[in-house]
Amino acid sequence: MGDANDNKLSAKHLDVLKEIGNIGLGNAATSLAQMLDKRIDMQVPETKFVSMEEAMNVIGGLEETVACVTLRIEGDIPGQILFVFKHESALNLSDMLMGMEKGTTKQLDEMGESVVKEIANVLTGSFLNAIGTMTQLNMVPTVPMFALDMLGAVLSTSLIAGGYIEENILMIETALFEEHDHIKGHFFLITEEESLSKLFEALGLTMN
Repeated sequence: MGDANDNKLSAKHLDVLKEIGNIGLGNAATSLAQMLDKRIDMQVPETKFVSMEEAMNVIGGLEETVACVTLRIEGDIPGQILFVFKHESALNLSDMLMGMEKGTTKQLDEMGESVVKEIANVLTGSFLNAIGTMTQLNMVPTVPMFALDMLGAVLSTSLIAGGYIEENILMIETALFEEHDHIKGHFFLITEEESLSKLFEALGLTMN
């Protein structure tokens, strides 16, 4: 990422976004616990802005098979949210949420896809509600779309469909825990710089 972005976005900006992520995921964990009648914990290990190339490298490269849920965001901060899980993580997530032993699901069927989309829905809703509570901004997610493909194809399709070529992508690493198992996923918020400025302004910060 270039110097210009580094100058605009300080550690304080990222700390605020990480805190929003933690609040959102905390709320999502509560919702999931109620849905599943069992304890689910979530953490935000890392929050940072990345380029598209960096996003791909973090997950595993262009040819990594991933499960991706895409939601378009409408309202005050239009953009796209992508939840990306490596294929194996998506299978484990399906097992976790359907109460099956880890390793049971060998491929994502319609039920598995539905489960992954549902958790993305819950996580996105909780994240956007946390932003809305702190900023009074209105952000409304559309119906989630699911894809299982190579990462390069998934990201390219999502970005082209949304008309985004931004290199300033917010990445929030997410970790879901159930007893001794944990599943890592990545949450990406892709929006225009003007929208980011509006978000930070509502949070009492500026992009210099």
